[in-house]
Amino acid sequence: MRWPSFLIRFGLWCWLAVASPALWAGHAFAQFGDIRQPPGFAHFPYVNPNAPRGGEITLVSPTRISNFDKYNPFTLKGTAPPNITHLMFETLLTGTFDEPTTAYGLLAETVHVAPDGRSVTFHLNPRARFHNGDPVLAEDVRHSFETLISPQAAPQFRTFFSEVQGLTVLGERSLRFDFVRPNAELPLIVGSLPVFSRQWGVVNGVRKPFDQIVLEQPIGSGPYRIGRVNFGRDISYVRDPNWWAQDLNVRRGMFNFDRITYKIYRDPTAQREAFKAGEFDLIQVFVAREWARSYIGRPFDRGELIRRELPHQNAGDFQGFLFNTRLPKFQDARVREAIGLAMDFEWMNRLLFFNAHERMRGYFVASDFEATGLPGPQELALLEPLRDRLPAAVFGQPVPLPPLTSLDPDSGMMLRDNLRRARDLLAQAGWQYRDGALRNAQGEVFSIEFLDSGGSMGRVVTPFMRNLERLGIRAQYRLTDFAILQRRLDVFDFEMISVRWLGSQAPGTELLERFGSAAASTEGSGNLIGVADPAVDALLDHVVSARTRPQLVAAARSLDRVLRHMHLNVPHWFLSVHRVAYRAGRFEQPAVLPAYYQPENWALMTWWATPANLNPPPGRRR
Repeated sequence: MRWPSFLIRFGLWCWLAVASPALWAGHAFAQFGDIRQPPGFAHFPYVNPNAPRGGEITLVSPTRISNFDKYNPFTLKGTAPPNITHLMFETLLTGTFDEPTTAYGLLAETVHVAPDGRSVTFHLNPRARFHNGDPVLAEDVRHSFETLISPQAAPQFRTFFSEVQGLTVLGERSLRFDFVRPNAELPLIVGSLPVFSRQWGVVNGVRKPFDQIVLEQPIGSGPYRIGRVNFGRDISYVRDPNWWAQDLNVRRGMFNFDRITYKIYRDPTAQREAFKAGEFDLIQVFVAREWARSYIGRPFDRGELIRRELPHQNAGDFQGFLFNTRLPKFQDARVREAIGLAMDFEWMNRLLFFNAHERMRGYFVASDFEATGLPGPQELALLEPLRDRLPAAVFGQPVPLPPLTSLDPDSGMMLRDNLRRARDLLAQAGWQYRDGALRNAQGEVFSIEFLDSGGSMGRVVTPFMRNLERLGIRAQYRLTDFAILQRRLDVFDFEMISVRWLGSQAPGTELLERFGSAAASTEGSGNLIGVADPAVDALLDHVVSARTRPQLVAAARSLDRVLRHMHLNVPHWFLSVHRVAYRAGRFEQPAVLPAYYQPENWALMTWWATPANLNPPPGRRR
């Protein structure tokens, strides 16, 4: 990295931020004081500041949606188009691909955190404009915040901003967020607030209730507006030629395409064949079998299509089958542990995944926050006050690891040994095999329904179900449309579901949404498991209030340890690279690969079109 001439002054600022993380004023904020870029920096190091603008890129939905029926991404009911929030709405601060706990001014020109850490003040950039030409003012920020924490918005926003006491408008372009308590992450949380115009949803001078704003096009300040739409099937975003931030240092060299189109396919096979046929340009591949067998052949041999395994430094994503512990049959940890013993990962990895994956261990795999062995002194300092609320195993046994099976001959363990242990655990919990099935004292049969929308988990669930049947558990795999699945998840109407959560270099408030007691009873929340445990809440409190990285590491490891002893999921697997395929000759990339990124956003934000794509021959434009 090339350092600026005023390195000494910048170093002093960093020292102040480390010495007192809650005190910061300037162009950026870092949770732990590690700001790399100085005031007035030219651009981020992983972009090409001279990238030409123009051309287009076509993608597929990054989620499993099969259609969309609204433009409002902030309400619970319905499905919004792919990536509309990222492309149409801007935030007060913007994160980077290189600094996981630092954010720089975007809509906000400056950020000032009070010495006591109880508030943060933002001054808005006077150049900031919405798509309709109106300036972005403090009243718009207040309107956005108050709307998102209202009952008319999706409930996860209320959890996400639960530590915010209120917002005060100080002037036309100045505002202050007050916090319930000091928390070094909170300036980043409120800095991530998506801001929209007060005029969105106003018809003939009357504002519609927010949950009734459905098909009105959003009025944001982002780089793109809605373009051509084949409603429910595909959508194009066109770059705003008057986008106010296009020459801002935090956006220089970014969002270079004139048009971004998302296509939606109902079937993964159709999606894969559509890519080979040239209907879209880039895809990230998660299924090992498809990567090994389908993304090969003549188009790749001829160089028309490119497949790459991209390195990254991301924390490992969590992936697993979650139990809905609201159901009586899943409330005993021994039952949940027994079900986990029936999954033979080593067999799956060899026969289904081409030995490409590693077994998921915990909630923060492949990061500093992953618990290992017995708790150390820093963890014990947090766990000891909770001893009477925690299982004794948390203190006396190493953190649980997924069981090994027949493909590890040195372990002495075989799948049948795991199943015998599973039967013992189930018997201890009151479940016995009789009359051809596993039954409780009331004679009820133990059954499990696995819900899925894409069908890709079928080949994983099938051998898992066979092993469960050997225990007397009647399991079924049910496919449903994604919209129906989402509605069922919103009201917690499921038994077991496969999820993937992106890893984080600094886990924090998002964990309240996944594991906090308040979210467990809030429909539409991310606490699908239904965790409502005072000890977990206490550890979450330590996570979100951590003021130094060592404090965060100790709190997250303690949380990981406790959750793993609760056996709340059947862990899947993870991959240490991004597998992507894209069309050759259409795009160029910056020379520097960032550290922490997801392939789609990296492409959207930093790639640019080749000359042939900038000016395609007549009839060649999609």
